Amino acid sequence: MEQRKLDVDLWAIALISFAVLGIYMTFQSQFAAFIKDSDINLLLRVFLGAAFQFGVAGLGIVAVSIFRKENLFAYGLNKKRAVLSILLCSLCFIPYIAFMLFTNQIMSYLPFQSVWTTQDVLSSGFPVNVVGMLVTALVWGFFEGFNYVVISDKINGRYPSKNKWLNWGAISCAVLCILIHGAIGVTAEGVIEMLTIFIIVYGMLMAKEYTGNAWGCVFIFVFLWNAF
Repeated sequence: MEQRKLDVDLWAIALISFAVLGIYMTFQSQFAAFIKDSDINLLLRVFLGAAFQFGVAGLGIVAVSIFRKENLFAYGLNKKRAVLSILLCSLCFIPYIAFMLFTNQIMSYLPFQSVWTTQDVLSSGFPVNVVGMLVTALVWGFFEGFNYVVISDKINGRYPSKNKWLNWGAISCAVLCILIHGAIGVTAEGVIEMLTIFIIVYGMLMAKEYTGNAWGCVFIFVFLWNAF
């Protein structure tokens, strides 16, 4: 019975996420034009971008948790071993940073710099800059990282493995991340980049399994992902 519930949960998360992604891809040009139009109210642009991002990475797990009356904090959002979780997850990011340095792709460090509205938000005045960055950090940081945690736990509940390294949740989420971000390598350089991304997601979820703490996964997406 529990595995049937997990099947329903995973399908619900997938359908919600890909439905929003499908809408975004259908109206991608109009969406991009709206978000990048400096004549439109900045917070309106931030909230629209955040709505689509949350729809892809966040809405599914929140909807399922409400339906199941689950407490999302039960998925590792606690103080116990939080520092160790952050440290281990950060170590998983080192191969990607090394790859970026080797290929001369690192020009600066700024969290969320690849989000279209970040520069406009930072250059705006108070309270727009504070509200804009809080929304950005919540959606592109917290929910994107925590989304993988919940999905991974549900996959592992549905398909448990006796081998701790054959973690189907971590493996599936790593592959999903590569596919969503279009990081499928076809050249030698692309394959290396793909492997480093796999190490990030697989490694951070394995660190969460080891520590029982999910804050390291959130830390990755707040301070490192999209920051270089």
